[in-house]
Amino acid sequence: MNDITRKLIISCMTVALTVGSSPAQSPDAALIAKAKAIHSRVLKLDTHNDIEVSNFTPECNYKMRLTTQVNLPKMVEGGMDVSFMIAYVGQGPLTPEGYDAAYKEAVAKFDAVHRFTEKIAADNMGLALSPADVIKLHKQGKRIAVIGVENGYPIGTDIKRVEEFYNRGGRYMSLAHNGNSQLADSNTGETQGYLYNNGLSPLGRQVIAEMNRLGMMVDLSHPSKGANLEAIKLSKAPVIASHSGVRAVADVSRNMDDEQLLALKKNGGVIQVVGFASYVKTDSKERTAALAKLREDMGLVPGGAGAGRGARGAGGAGGGRPPVGERGCSVEDPNAPVTAGRGGRGGNMLNFIAPEKREEYQKKMAEIDAKYPPAARANVQDFVNHIDYAVKLIGIDHVGISSDFDGGGGIDGWNSAAEAFNVTLELVKRGYTEEQIGKMWSGNLLRVWGEVEKVAAKLKK
Repeated sequence: MNDITRKLIISCMTVALTVGSSPAQSPDAALIAKAKAIHSRVLKLDTHNDIEVSNFTPECNYKMRLTTQVNLPKMVEGGMDVSFMIAYVGQGPLTPEGYDAAYKEAVAKFDAVHRFTEKIAADNMGLALSPADVIKLHKQGKRIAVIGVENGYPIGTDIKRVEEFYNRGGRYMSLAHNGNSQLADSNTGETQGYLYNNGLSPLGRQVIAEMNRLGMMVDLSHPSKGANLEAIKLSKAPVIASHSGVRAVADVSRNMDDEQLLALKKNGGVIQVVGFASYVKTDSKERTAALAKLREDMGLVPGGAGAGRGARGAGGAGGGRPPVGERGCSVEDPNAPVTAGRGGRGGNMLNFIAPEKREEYQKKMAEIDAKYPPAARANVQDFVNHIDYAVKLIGIDHVGISSDFDGGGGIDGWNSAAEAFNVTLELVKRGYTEEQIGKMWSGNLLRVWGEVEKVAAKLKK
């Protein structure tokens, strides 16, 4: 073997070793360009973004790049077109006083969205009351707000409030959150027990009929499995799960199992798969049990007012959110790294623990972390695994996308509206076509919404 041959062999071996030991390569330029083109053309809609009233004032609002995961600058940066802004009220006591307080809180959120879209940012964002409004506003070059109601608790026992909420702009409503409401059992009933034999109350059944009559979408995210199956059976219109995961992929009570998914398909509805880390990827059963015990010891039982909103990444300790306005107007440092969403608006559990218990909490958390290390935080690939499973089980026409931003949502790679392209890129990498991606980003939800309107028109006749 001469020197030239030997050098050629060594050179080839060096190249082979370099290629074999290098980190995973990023998608090539052509793939990224294809994904960017698709992302720019499809209408992109997120069915669940929580809001705080304090961020909808002339002095502090979504025209600014706030530290919130969703606002107009971040929607523009990520190419997001539609945000379902949520009138959320945590579950409280089933008493006249509780209903009254919840009603006032919900109305304040309705008013905040109207104030923003009609006065503060009328040139930038419009409020859509129908799928046709979404298309019209999109053609005008505006970002679009839609209002969803998370938890029917604020209607109290007055069914007329369903129509009031519809007239205020509410276009979907769930009948429970974390904790059983006066309308339906909650997913938390799996560990805490149910009020209505894992189903709907008589008033809850009336509310389903009223929502069908009005053209308000029935939302299955948060109620119990039994309540959801009963709602699907009763509803004369297709239903949605505005922000839920797949239980076969991540076994938590907030996710939908195959029986629910197949019933939703038969109903013609859509599951908006959610990018909420602890619903996308779960910790070990031992860690989950230890965290649940710690929550109980600290007085943070799921289902109380404001409880259950946050997450410490995968399998986090859970928790509520600071009271409205507590954080003030927080404008993001343009030079700061993107971190919003790592646990959402209620991720740091120390905010919700009595000061005298915080040292004890930190000590016990350290013990749990040492004994049962947390799973790596969920990322975009983990999230799209849920989409893949749902598409294979119930078909592309019944699967959509949601984030639960500013309510605990966020995963590595999709921590705010500004990072929405990463979802499209992963879908392109897995072979989804532009038509399929368009259906998941908005087409399926708009179809269901339109069908709900048609059912309402028939019922009114």
